Amino acid sequence: MKKVLLIEDDIVLRENTAELLELSGYNVVTASNGKVGIEKGKNELPDIIVCDIMMPEADGYEVLEALSKNKDTKLIPFIFLSAKTERQDIRKGMNLGADDYITKPFQEEELISAIESRLAKVAILNEQNETIKEEDNFDESELRSLNDLKNFFDDNGEEFSFSTGEIIYDEGKNSNYIYLINTGVVKCYKLDEQGKELTTALYKDDDFFGYSSFTQNIPYQESATAIKDSTLVGVPKSVLKDVLNNNHKVTLELIQLLTDDLLGIKDQLLEMAYSSVNKKTASTILKFAEKLNRKPEEPIRISRTDLASVAGIATETLIRALSSFKKQGLIETEGRNIRILDLEKLQHIY
Repeated sequence: MKKVLLIEDDIVLRENTAELLELSGYNVVTASNGKVGIEKGKNELPDIIVCDIMMPEADGYEVLEALSKNKDTKLIPFIFLSAKTERQDIRKGMNLGADDYITKPFQEEELISAIESRLAKVAILNEQNETIKEEDNFDESELRSLNDLKNFFDDNGEEFSFSTGEIIYDEGKNSNYIYLINTGVVKCYKLDEQGKELTTALYKDDDFFGYSSFTQNIPYQESATAIKDSTLVGVPKSVLKDVLNNNHKVTLELIQLLTDDLLGIKDQLLEMAYSSVNKKTASTILKFAEKLNRKPEEPIRISRTDLASVAGIATETLIRALSSFKKQGLIETEGRNIRILDLEKLQHIY
């Protein structure tokens, strides 16, 4: 039976989560604060640790840092469990060596799945006879993950700021930079022969964009515009190419990211081709809510033209669909602002 150390200062959440884990077949050891958690981590040597961040005595970051410096506990998988959802908080935890980050409130399946996947990873690594010595001899200069690559952008990239509506680059211009978004939202789009705009992608905080080609000197294949005030860091394509040549683990993760992007574009094209107008409109509102807000019930401020461009329908058609949604009580509008009133029904529009 695998042992889980649960460090959580909220007694109700601690007891409920412990019960959930025990019912799922785990031996659970609990700690009421970070200081106790550090001691139990060293004494109990659990198979995995689930830890809150905001706690008395020592916070979650201090717990992870302390256990990471101990030779007996530094390889134990560590999952943060916290209500802190800001990008810098998540990145800070991952930089310290956390394996995963689950935000409160969470679903039972989400926590169990995260624990199972991290334990499976440890089992695979053990089967491959990876030793602590190999870990100690690891080249610290190597980039191992997309998170490391994002840190490379932050440390070495050139900073850019764009106001809402400002063009970042035009289709056909030299593709000199690959960008990482620190704050804001960026729209990429193409124009057809009649000048009609088709939005190809929306990018938000912590997303990469601008990758036309890593190996060939071809221009940007689409245009990009800030749809919220945005701050970016850009790395020259030639520099990134050298980084990827020397860091194959990051290259594989970036390939997976690009693959996911392609699958998303494919799904968008299929939806544009076969979905009803109402389905396209509802799906587009939800996409913008996801990109612009952390909570779907918060109002989104977006032009009807941009909405229609992403949905692949005429602006007039989209406006009629929005009017229908208002009458059904699914949304409310005021100027450019749209607020979702019934998320579940909007998600199931056909």
